[in-house]
Amino acid sequence: MSGALSCSASDLAVLLGPNATAAADYICGQLGTVNNKFTDVAFAVDNTYLLFSAYLVFSMQLGFAMLCAGSVRAKNTMNIMLTNVLDAAAGGLFYYLFGYAFAFGSPSNGFIGKQNFGLKDFPTVTNDYSFFLYQWAFAIAAAGITSGSIAERTQFVAYLIYSSFLTGFVYPVVSHWFWSPDGWASPFRTDGDLLFSTGAIDFAGSGVVHMVGGIAGLWGALIEGPRLGRFDNNGGRAIALRGHSASLVVLGTFLLWFGWYGFNPGSFNKILVAYESGSINGQWSAVGRTAVTTTLAGCTAALTTLFGKRLLSGHWNVTDVCNGLLGGFAAITGGCSVVEPWAAIICGFVAALVLLGCNKLAEKLRYDDPLEAAQLHGGCGAWGLIFTGLFAKEKYLNQIYGAKPGRPHGLFMGGGGKLLGAQMIQILVITGWVSATMGTLFFILKKMKLLRISAEDEMAGMDMTRHGGFAYMYFDDDESHKAIQLRKVEPRSPSPSGVTTTPV
Repeated sequence: MSGALSCSASDLAVLLGPNATAAADYICGQLGTVNNKFTDVAFAVDNTYLLFSAYLVFSMQLGFAMLCAGSVRAKNTMNIMLTNVLDAAAGGLFYYLFGYAFAFGSPSNGFIGKQNFGLKDFPTVTNDYSFFLYQWAFAIAAAGITSGSIAERTQFVAYLIYSSFLTGFVYPVVSHWFWSPDGWASPFRTDGDLLFSTGAIDFAGSGVVHMVGGIAGLWGALIEGPRLGRFDNNGGRAIALRGHSASLVVLGTFLLWFGWYGFNPGSFNKILVAYESGSINGQWSAVGRTAVTTTLAGCTAALTTLFGKRLLSGHWNVTDVCNGLLGGFAAITGGCSVVEPWAAIICGFVAALVLLGCNKLAEKLRYDDPLEAAQLHGGCGAWGLIFTGLFAKEKYLNQIYGAKPGRPHGLFMGGGGKLLGAQMIQILVITGWVSATMGTLFFILKKMKLLRISAEDEMAGMDMTRHGGFAYMYFDDDESHKAIQLRKVEPRSPSPSGVTTTPV
């Protein structure tokens, strides 16, 4: 603990006079006890803060589940809900066995961690169990993003395979590069060998989490192809396959919004850190500022999307607004702690435009993503890294990543182009790594006929064909489902008593 109390019996003896050594020893002993208590309290406060943040991030899984359920057609509700549960369950085991070691096992090399498999020799001097839980919650969030891109047409076994591979290997390697003190592009490197004298700044994961999940989903959706009926085979015209419940979409969005206050502010890992002794300028203030920048970016993106879609389609669409809000959050995540609140408004505004543009491009290229996950998390995540390279403030960088004279910071803040260069490197290497690993995995699954379900199962819905029944009774707009769900009603006929009846 910084600012620890120090006491010397010999110094006190001079003040207390002759024969005062015993009294001085006693006083110093008591002060030492008090100092240890302060240290214990600091550890307890920081661990409690990180645990509470982990619980918030984990609650985002419920948000993902509700958002996914509302965004798919009712005949696939049970399927998408089950995949969200298994993202957490399979991710928990594989992150415990392999993922954490690949991400943070130290000492290691710049590419991958190689200690603490199965949490062996854990906890360490620097990391406790609360840190593991927090990082696991991040890993399963990345897997949850991918599941939305390939919804409504993917075999269940493919979900299990990709989720385990992503949380156990692909995501941990990326988090090692940018968050571990040993990572080759990490700003936390202790040997001073920083990428472009700064390291890549991705505070809470615009790249590490959102781009990884988004790009993985992009390759899955590309290799599988669009859902049946998504595009007109004659002219290629896009046909909306709307989700069945806007209510679930809104509920999921608010749950994700709530959880983001653990995702971004929680990434400090500690709260009881003073930047200036005896002042209000401490990490507790930075935590609050991070929550504010997160809020402003999301709100701005939501409003920009609202009016943007109104101009494009003529409607006030709540599901589009929800996606715009989440796009703002995904973008601000990388730089939320190192930018001013006014800059967060710019971040959210541009994030909404990026999302609208990516959606237009996806439609032209006949790319089908039921939750717009690749566009939202991949596109807005990449913009978030660029935004950080433009607007990161030197003062905040020094407070969070350690004081460094002449530290490169945001280009528009007078910090030169080095940080922006590091951010561009991050975008490129994440895109390349995830494409090489997850793209290859999805291609192999397709060749083994383990990726996509049959056309008959897709038309009937996976709830009935793969999960034993529907989540609830409903009426689907799909003509093929009407034949299954609706019974023909016979014409009314008079009864012997003269009362008109309808057969039940």
